[in-house]
Amino acid sequence: MKTVKGVIKFEAALEKLSAEFGWHYIFVSREISDAFGFKGNSRRVVATLNETITFQCALMPKDGDYFILVNKKHRDRLGIIVGDIVHIELKRDESKYGLPMPEELREVLDQDAEGDLLFHALTAGKQRTMLYYIGKWKDIDRRIHYALTVVEHLKKNEGKIVFDELGEELKRPMF
Repeated sequence: MKTVKGVIKFEAALEKLSAEFGWHYIFVSREISDAFGFKGNSRRVVATLNETITFQCALMPKDGDYFILVNKKHRDRLGIIVGDIVHIELKRDESKYGLPMPEELREVLDQDAEGDLLFHALTAGKQRTMLYYIGKWKDIDRRIHYALTVVEHLKKNEGKIVFDELGEELKRPMF
């Protein structure tokens, strides 16, 4: 483990959580997690793998240590499989949300004071979930539709997310 200006560099093998789950991960020791000085349960980091892919993620707890999930898209892009050694750089995620705020949602929240209050009353995890749902699409019209739908859903449900209901609302035709 090497620390340079808040960045911790180390190597670890890609592992698979279990046969029943498809999750692939990289082990992160408690020592590495502790070096960031996290308070509470939130351990958000920015990970760079093999100096190629950078993404925001959480250090997930496992048997007193931690791990980061590596999705199929990242594994395929890196050409790695279980057992391969990966070069990892971690730094503390100092961003407000732990994921980028899609411009479309920012615009909707700027124009809708009630929606803005309800969105920011959500837990940090639910905010990130909504940011992910909206931001994952390449099509700007779909991102606008999702942003408007999420905010209207929050208003209709007194600031609560009813995931099954929201899923159906998001399937409706855009315009």
